[in-house]
Amino acid sequence: MRQSRISLSITVILTIIALIYLYPLFLIVINSLKTFAEITINAVALPESPQFSNYVETFKLMKYPNLFLNTLIATGIGVAGVVLVSSMAGYKLSRTRTRYSWVMFIILIAPMMIPFHSFMIALVKVAKVLHLTGSPWGLGVMYWGLGSPLALFLYHGFVKSIPRDLDDCAMIDGASPMRAFFQVILPLLQPVTVSVIVINAMWMWNDFLLPLLLLSGSKKALTLQLAAYNFFGQYKVEWHYAMAGVLLTIIPAVMIFLALQRHIIKGMIAGAVKT
Repeated sequence: MRQSRISLSITVILTIIALIYLYPLFLIVINSLKTFAEITINAVALPESPQFSNYVETFKLMKYPNLFLNTLIATGIGVAGVVLVSSMAGYKLSRTRTRYSWVMFIILIAPMMIPFHSFMIALVKVAKVLHLTGSPWGLGVMYWGLGSPLALFLYHGFVKSIPRDLDDCAMIDGASPMRAFFQVILPLLQPVTVSVIVINAMWMWNDFLLPLLLLSGSKKALTLQLAAYNFFGQYKVEWHYAMAGVLLTIIPAVMIFLALQRHIIKGMIAGAVKT
């Protein structure tokens, strides 16, 4: 009886906390369906007459298809690069048991502890030298270095659960180390790979600061997040369009998360426990 009361209390507390966190999203939804005048009068009231035309107008003003493609390119290249680089590095470092490989592993995952703001200026200068600014392709490449440390940490731990006998069998059959990795080991990394894809796709899709630093000089290369930010002007904020733009921006990321959410915890736990 006492246990059931404790469980009920925890459920109620967690529900209240969840509602508090969801309240800002609720405000975004209702304000995206109002006129500008309604928002300025009372931002927390329900819309008198839902203005679905806000989404149509926002879709046109943002040039949504072009910017969606830019965001998709940057996210796709970034995620693909992070998965490829970190999986290969995690496999090699996990299979190489020396103190030097351990030191290298620590050095490679250490950037997880460094705040992005402390090196973002240097990163932009490097991007300019490599001609990676003003293009979603270049933005995707820059994500490789930012997303690889955490992904490497997860892959390194997960590879330890795969028997070395599989590597030896592949070598005996005449497979090169590269072929053994891609044909034998990589398919077994599916749980952690899905987690890496979802985590990085959510972050890269919703990222604002790095695209602002690298793409703000090119209107054709803007992402959806930057386009939504354009509704917040210096002298006037088009709140009804801004709220609709925010929802149009986050909907694809939410759909990806909902489709793959059951794999996230599984992969995270698998990688962390075996580390």
